[in-house]
Amino acid sequence: MLADDVAYVIGVDTHAEQHSLALVEARTQRTRRQLSIPATRRGYRQALRLARRQAPARRLWALEGSGSYGAGLARFLAARGEHVLEVERPARTDRKARLKSDALDAERAARSVLAGSAGATPRLGSRTQALRALLVAREGAVGARTAARNELRALIVTAPPELRERLQGRSPAALLEACARLRPGRGDGERAAVALALRSLALRGRQLDREAQTLERELERRVRALAPALLERRGVGPICAAALLVAWSQPGRLRSEAAFARLAGVAPIPASSGKVVRHRLDRGGDRRLNRALHTIVLGLRRVDEDTKRYIARRVAEGKSEREAVRCLKRYLARSLFRMLEAMPTT
Repeated sequence: MLADDVAYVIGVDTHAEQHSLALVEARTQRTRRQLSIPATRRGYRQALRLARRQAPARRLWALEGSGSYGAGLARFLAARGEHVLEVERPARTDRKARLKSDALDAERAARSVLAGSAGATPRLGSRTQALRALLVAREGAVGARTAARNELRALIVTAPPELRERLQGRSPAALLEACARLRPGRGDGERAAVALALRSLALRGRQLDREAQTLERELERRVRALAPALLERRGVGPICAAALLVAWSQPGRLRSEAAFARLAGVAPIPASSGKVVRHRLDRGGDRRLNRALHTIVLGLRRVDEDTKRYIARRVAEGKSEREAVRCLKRYLARSLFRMLEAMPTT
């Protein structure tokens, strides 16, 4: 029981400007103190002073949102030797019929740990967090680039015949180049307005493409310096490798490969009924990590003969292709987790 290991759990509900704390005694499950602090270093010091004064020994911090609003507090506490766990926020469906306040959320964070809901160590690896920032920026650039290209093609469909016939049927690269060379002119007609809009979208798409490529090169450079063995693995590219490293973060953050699979959303969930015995996909977890594993599997299905044989064997055993891919992603998560844990990274 956790109550035998720690004397106090300090639950924290994190927000952009302030955090709510609840100090819960493990043995009696009684809330000893509640406090709100500003989300600044001054507030962090205030929280630590409170903990040292009222929970002098064997204390544990249970933070919600340690990867976002609580990242600063998590780093501050870890740098001072405090034991910090990240806990999941309660599902919205569970919160609808219950009282809601920041103080109550802080208490729930502490009590969830005392009830045995295992938390994970927050992501604290500075080099892997640098990859996370680059991944976020790249995803934004790629999403905006896709939106610009879709808007460009949609405008061409309704453009004046002269422009539509001139631009339709081109490849994405040729279309961007042709639209970027358009000259709107000074007229007030429809053609001038559409040409200006097409040129603007094309220039935006080209700029976003250069931005995405710059970020991808930097990601590859950093991943190659941090974990070169990961890029040598068949099917793993720099973007997928970066997503794996960010989710894993540092050795020991996740207690086992099963926890890594659960985080990735590839752990099997029983979905049997009657005489049908089956498992279904997990819709939760870190979706960026799940997407990275799925991308790796898709690549292996095209080029790796062992992967093709494995899926064919599973289908012959009565599983659907979707179920076979789910099994493969689970095995892949186990193998990659062991590789990550064995790598000398910081």
